[in-house]
Amino acid sequence: MFKKRLIPKLQMKTVQMGGRPRTALVTTRTFSEVFQIGDPVSQAKIYQAQAADELVFLDLDATTEARETLATVVEQAAEEIFMPITVGGGVRSVADFRRLLQSGADKVAVNTWAVETPGFIEAAAGQFGAQCVVLSIDFRREADGVCRVFTHGGRRASQWDVVAWAQRGEVLGAGELLLTSIDRDGTREGLDLALIRQVAGAVGIPVIASGGCGLARHFVEGFLDGRADAIAAGTYFCFKDENPMQTRSRIANAGIPIRLHQ
Repeated sequence: MFKKRLIPKLQMKTVQMGGRPRTALVTTRTFSEVFQIGDPVSQAKIYQAQAADELVFLDLDATTEARETLATVVEQAAEEIFMPITVGGGVRSVADFRRLLQSGADKVAVNTWAVETPGFIEAAAGQFGAQCVVLSIDFRREADGVCRVFTHGGRRASQWDVVAWAQRGEVLGAGELLLTSIDRDGTREGLDLALIRQVAGAVGIPVIASGGCGLARHFVEGFLDGRADAIAAGTYFCFKDENPMQTRSRIANAGIPIRLHQ
């Protein structure tokens, strides 16, 4: 049986400090409110010491600012930590994929450009392998109950239903899905279990659930009720007095197969 994974999510924005641009670690709430935390590389080193399984780095401004993802941060992190790294934000070409992989990323997450140019998923998977392609799906649950895929940092609604897009992404060659609820992001009210379970039952590739973890039991629910293969969280680990190692123990105590560290 495959072990479940616990993945801290590090979101980055460019901020002005002392008149100079600097990459800062932030958390968000419903993709709108932003709270500056500190330095992403320093925090990544802490998560490694706390026995995280993987890390996800997301450049929140790259798509809206139409610029390249901050590969420098990836390079610095890859020199300091020794666990799989997924990087996303502003990825628009196979060349972007190659640049991030050469900078130290193990996997690359794609969202906006994948929706606008679905053939991009196929091209990236064909060149680098499906294991390197993470289809990132940001979604909102609309008034009629339909979960709609959003792009451009949650600002634009697409025509895609989440389940249909997840299935299409798998066919095109994505090796993993990262589902993030915009409505629950940073709220600490729990994951959208119904949607996660629906997607997990509709595809044959791993599903990473994200958006809403505020208690250790939310991770347990995500694995047991949502049938997620992994859970990514940012706000929980930044503001909760509980690190990945402690959360891992709580998950294991619920009978869920997860890697343990002595």
